[in-house]
Amino acid sequence: MDNILYERRNEPYKVSEVNSLIKEIFLRDGRLNSIYIKGEVSNCKYHSSGHIYFTLKDAGGQISAVMFRGQRVNGLNFQLKEGQSVIAFGSIGVYEKSGSYQLYVNRITLDGEGALYQKYEELKQALLKEGLFSPDLKKKIPAYPKRVGIVTASTGAAIQDIVNIANRRNPYVQLILYPAQVQGEGAAITIARGIKTLDQMGLDTIIVGRGGGSIEDLWAFNEEIVARAIFACKTPIISAVGHETDVTIADFVADLRAPTPSAAAELAISDIREIMAQIDYYNKTLTSKVSNKIIQYRNELKYLEARLSHVNPLYQLRQKRQYLLDLEQMLDQTMKMIIQGKRHKLAIYIERIEGLSPLKKLNQGYSLVVNDKDQVVNTIDKVDVGTEIMVSVIDGEIKATVNEKTKKERI
Repeated sequence: MDNILYERRNEPYKVSEVNSLIKEIFLRDGRLNSIYIKGEVSNCKYHSSGHIYFTLKDAGGQISAVMFRGQRVNGLNFQLKEGQSVIAFGSIGVYEKSGSYQLYVNRITLDGEGALYQKYEELKQALLKEGLFSPDLKKKIPAYPKRVGIVTASTGAAIQDIVNIANRRNPYVQLILYPAQVQGEGAAITIARGIKTLDQMGLDTIIVGRGGGSIEDLWAFNEEIVARAIFACKTPIISAVGHETDVTIADFVADLRAPTPSAAAELAISDIREIMAQIDYYNKTLTSKVSNKIIQYRNELKYLEARLSHVNPLYQLRQKRQYLLDLEQMLDQTMKMIIQGKRHKLAIYIERIEGLSPLKKLNQGYSLVVNDKDQVVNTIDKVDVGTEIMVSVIDGEIKATVNEKTKKERI
């Protein structure tokens, strides 16, 4: 820039050219492109666009800063307020239109967390490149565990919350606690040891976590030794560290992240009441379907039995027998009708015959005369004088001889 200024010593610069040259100087300086700045927040304004405009100041000076809406998602996890002491990470740039420079913020942490946060990000990126966060390597959490291991402090609120929720949801699940140090020097080593110990016990699930706190309180779960212990564990692990807004390295490596220890217990242990209700529902559904099937098959069986009975030899025999009985009854009725008719005709014939009967004539005073040749004498030509004749009357026979015969003319 000095050379350029020297070459144009006698020629004036435009304001925009000077601002552009200054911007180039800022871009060339690596220190200004990735810088942490500590200061007190003032003139903080949340714009309707989602951007945040504020000033960082200390006893010796101040600098304007802006955090765009897109950076807030992952770069700010608290409400930025006036008077807060923060550490802002970003780059220094020149706003050419106003000729001013400002800090373009990518991430903001409260004072005291900056160095740890930088260390956190460095480890996070390193483990990410190694593949420790890969979704493809996540193990499925068993739906119905029998034994659940817990790595946490034995006296903290976390274990009490987990035990209370486990007893409420399913008191039959066995809980195995590894009392670990979850804060301070040496905490990460005991947590890693607890994970390894429980992993060798053949449990269904392991919960690793503690209650909320500052980034320093939760730092043991950001240690590489804990991350690698979780990654090497064969048992599915649920990470439950801090509050819902707290995210640790352990959360990224674990098979499942729970926002709180209480939530971890709910994710790890199924509610037995829901299970029993589901079993009852399945039982009722199964009973209903089986009953319907039985009714259906019974109806089908009755139908098949009815069809089978029609071709059954015994059924056919009974049908033929019944048919024969019907024919016999019809024949009997027909015979009776025929006999009755014949009897009626016979009665008529009897009356007619009786009307012609010699006996009846005899009873009326007539007699029957036959010649010696047993011929009925109904004319005088059938007897001669001196011929013996037999005269039959009602109470006997009279033997006589013809003494005379006289022929009469018919009238």
